[in-house]
Amino acid sequence: MTNPHEFLYLDYFFGAMFLYSCLHSATSIGIDGLLVTVELDISNGLPMFEIVGLPDSAVREAKERVRIGLKNSGFQFPLQRITVNLAPADVKKEGTIFDLAIALSLLGASEQLEIKNLRKTLVLGELTLDGRLRPLSGVLSMVMEGVRQGFTTVILPAENAEEAKLVETMNVIPAAHLKDAVRFVQSEDTPHLCEVASSTEEIESSVDFSDVQGYYPVKRAMEVAAAGGHNILLVGPPGSGKTMLSKRMASILPEMNRAEALEVTKIYSVAGLTKNRGRLITKRPFRSPHHSVSPVGLVGGGSIPKPGEISFAHRGVLFLDEMPEFSKTALEVIRQPLEDGEVTISRARATYTYPASILLVGSINPCP
Repeated sequence: MTNPHEFLYLDYFFGAMFLYSCLHSATSIGIDGLLVTVELDISNGLPMFEIVGLPDSAVREAKERVRIGLKNSGFQFPLQRITVNLAPADVKKEGTIFDLAIALSLLGASEQLEIKNLRKTLVLGELTLDGRLRPLSGVLSMVMEGVRQGFTTVILPAENAEEAKLVETMNVIPAAHLKDAVRFVQSEDTPHLCEVASSTEEIESSVDFSDVQGYYPVKRAMEVAAAGGHNILLVGPPGSGKTMLSKRMASILPEMNRAEALEVTKIYSVAGLTKNRGRLITKRPFRSPHHSVSPVGLVGGGSIPKPGEISFAHRGVLFLDEMPEFSKTALEVIRQPLEDGEVTISRARATYTYPASILLVGSINPCP
C-alpha cells in the first residue's frame, strides 16, 4: 500500500501483519562521513531482535541498550520479531552512533510515535540504559556529508550541538535524552534550533618565532622553508637550540582559511581529540612524537583504523627530534605520505584515506 509519510507502513499478507519504518543516520569512514539508512521491520513470530548490514560487536550490542533505554524512558518494547537493516549492507558499521535512530524507528514501527517530518533529518546518538544520549566522535564529518547529500536537520546529543553548528547550513536539534528527540518528532511546530556563537579553539602554543634572539642564518633558512613548504633538517650539538626553533616553526606559517580549519578539525573530531566540542581549530598544528612511536602511531591504522601523528600534523608541522633514534620502519612509512600528501590504509572490507599534507622538521646531532 502507498505510504503517505514514507517512513511507516503496515502491510497484511495471508493474515500476518508487517510494520516498517526508516530513518537516516551516518557514520565515519576515515575522516569522511557516510550516510546510513536504518530500516526496521516488526513482524509476528517468536520475540527476536536482529541487526544485519555488517554490524560490529558495538552495533550488535545496541539491541540491549535500545531495549532497556526504551523501557526506562517509559516506552514499550514490542515482544515480536524485530529486524534492523543498516544500509549500505556491504560497508562494515562500527560504533554506537545508530542507537537513537534504531530507537526512534522502533517507536515508529510499533505505532508509539508518528514519524512524519524526518525525511531530510539525520539521527545520531548513543543511548545509555536510562535513555540519556552520550556525546560522539566524528560528528563534524557526518554533518558535512549530510549537507552535501541534501539533509537540512540533524538530531544529536546536546554535547555535540556546537560542533555540528560549525556547518552553518544545518539546523541542529540538541537532545540530552531520548524523550527530547521524541518530543521534537511529535512537534508540529518549527523546532527551537540550537543557537551557537561562532567560536574557535587554538591548539595550545605559548611560543612564537619572534621570541628567538640571534640565530639569524638558521631563522632565515626556516623562513624560506616555511614560505616554500619545504621540509628542513637541523643539525647541531645538544643544547644548540634545534628543538626551541622547531617548536616555533608553526607560528610563522600563514593562517589557515576556513576550509583548511574545518579539515583539521574533522581529523581531531574523528579521533575524539577536540578538547572543547564545537570549537573550530584555527591555529596550525604542531606534533612532536616520541622516538619510540610505532609505525601505526605515526601514520595511523589499527584494528579500527584511526589517524596517526602525521595526519594530526596536517596543514602544520611534524617535528621528529633526534631522527636517528626513530626505528627504520617508522621513518620508511612516512616516505609515501610525504610524497602524496595523504595516508591510505587498506583493509579487507574498506580503504581509509587520511590527509597528511605536512611540513616535516627533523633534527639530528652531528657525528662525534
